[in-house]
Amino acid sequence: MNLTLIGYRGTGKTSAGKLLAHQLGWSFVDTDVLIVERAAMTIKEIFAAEGEAGFRDRESAVITDVCARNNTVISAGGGAILRPQNVAAMKNAGPVVWLQADADTLWQRISADAATTANRPNLTAAGGVAEIKELLAKRTPLYAAAADHTLNVATLSVDEVVAALMKIARPSR
Repeated sequence: MNLTLIGYRGTGKTSAGKLLAHQLGWSFVDTDVLIVERAAMTIKEIFAAEGEAGFRDRESAVITDVCARNNTVISAGGGAILRPQNVAAMKNAGPVVWLQADADTLWQRISADAATTANRPNLTAAGGVAEIKELLAKRTPLYAAAADHTLNVATLSVDEVVAALMKIARPSR
């Protein structure tokens, strides 16, 4: 069994996922990091060279690979839910948890992270909080459909998120 974290960038999938994996004694994989490692390019460079479709193809290949593993906490990229085959692979591998937050909270978190702004492309012409609102409007139904569990993380600490995720990963404890 695996546990996959989905949600928009800035929801804390990687931070909570690493800590959760450690507490479970499982492996941790951030699909975006694995894509970058395999491509030897940043996400921004992949988008520039191959477009979004090329990036999504790489993402699907990585998701297929990591979902075949066992005892792994997977942090899926924010757009992983855009392709039905990704959702099917994640759901077949174990519970899928949507880490959810409002656009303003996400913008505060994303804009405070220099690495995110340096290495991630804008996905719409709007940029900023307007981009987040636009993409959340499109993606929210997809996140909801993919998720077995939803956790609003806007006001939670990483430790609180991990505690809630532990109850999902090990419900009998």
